[in-house]
Amino acid sequence: GEQYGVTVEVAENGQTAVEAFASHPANYYDCILMDIQMPVMDGRAATRAIRALDRPDARTILIFALSADAFVEDERLSVDAGMNGHFAKPIDFDLLRRRIGWFMQEKGTIR
Repeated sequence: GEQYGVTVEVAENGQTAVEAFASHPANYYDCILMDIQMPVMDGRAATRAIRALDRPDARTILIFALSADAFVEDERLSVDAGMNGHFAKPIDFDLLRRRIGWFMQEKGTIR
C-alpha cells in the first residue's frame, strides 16, 4: 500500500490548539482535527477563535470535528462554528484520510 507521511502535533485543549495555530507562520498546518469535547476551551469555541484570527490561513485551514456525537444537530453545530466536516467516534480513519485528501485536492494543496 501507499505510505501516508504526516506529522501530528497534539494540543491538550482548545486554548492550546488556538495558541499553537496562532504562534506558527501562515500555512504551517495543513489541517486541524478538533475534538469537540475538550477542557478549558471546547473544539467549536477553538474553531471560532481560529477563524477570527486576522490572517488569511485562519479562514482557509481545514478543520474537522471529532465528536462522540453522531447526531445531525451536532454536525450542524460544527459546520456553524466554521468546521469543514464532522466525524463521529469511533473514528473511521480510512474515511477520515480520504475526506482530508479530497478537501486538500479541492483546495489545491495536493495534486
